[in-house]
Amino acid sequence: MSLNVPAVGGRPAMRIAVTSGKGGVGKTSLTINLAVALARLGHRVGVIDADFALGNIDVMLGLTPVDHLGAVLAGQRAVSDVTLEGPSGVRIIPSGSGVRALTVLDGPRWARFVHAVEEAGRDMDFLLLDTASGVSDNVIDVVGLADYALVVTSFDPAAVVDAYAVIKLLTAADWHRPIGIVVNAARDAREGGQVFRQISLAADRFLGRSLRYDGHVIDDPLVRDAALAQVPVVGHDAQGPASRCIRGLARRLAATRPMGSGPGTPRIGPDGPLDSIPREAPRCA
Repeated sequence: MSLNVPAVGGRPAMRIAVTSGKGGVGKTSLTINLAVALARLGHRVGVIDADFALGNIDVMLGLTPVDHLGAVLAGQRAVSDVTLEGPSGVRIIPSGSGVRALTVLDGPRWARFVHAVEEAGRDMDFLLLDTASGVSDNVIDVVGLADYALVVTSFDPAAVVDAYAVIKLLTAADWHRPIGIVVNAARDAREGGQVFRQISLAADRFLGRSLRYDGHVIDDPLVRDAALAQVPVVGHDAQGPASRCIRGLARRLAATRPMGSGPGTPRIGPDGPLDSIPREAPRCA
């Protein structure tokens, strides 16, 4: 059912863009589970499916929207009209699937999206933007609206190369935006750390910037089981290895939320609050 979102004043949400260079690394699954983990810590959380033409968050959660973000971008619906209540009270704004008109946003549609992001985060603590995979203009522009970019990758060499390509383009667009790395479906902490070091060394050498290691998520068959059941793995089996890693990621991000996230607040530079936390990955415990 639709969930009316009241306009409540106060501190804007911290916007986290979850993105990846390569499809198939579990970006959307991680977005959903991170949102639920943050909500279970007591935070008000929203998720916007910003894969405008191939959105599937509603499908992954077994939700049945009456309308979607495309109607908002067309000026036919308000954000509150398309917002759904997901697991643990997370507010979900679904996107369309197979909508060609949304593959590239024109000026009016982009302006409505920016307004939708502002509306959706007005009474939230965290607003997660699940971007499309790849390096299209839509992806770079969506990340440009966020306070923090979370790049999801895996041990696959192609995923590592594509993650660096995303980081390169994001850095060119805004060098000061902090970027974190999550290594998904890692066999163990050593493998996750190895992937991060490869990307971090390249970013330091060729881009002159530092990255933050937000951690790894253990390769866990329970993630597939939860996906088939259309439920978050953090609720399907809270004690599984992937669940523990995602909860650690949620705690880490919650601890680094700036006091004034959102539009109109100072940018978080390389020496700001997010990078003041040690870059070692949290333990999956």
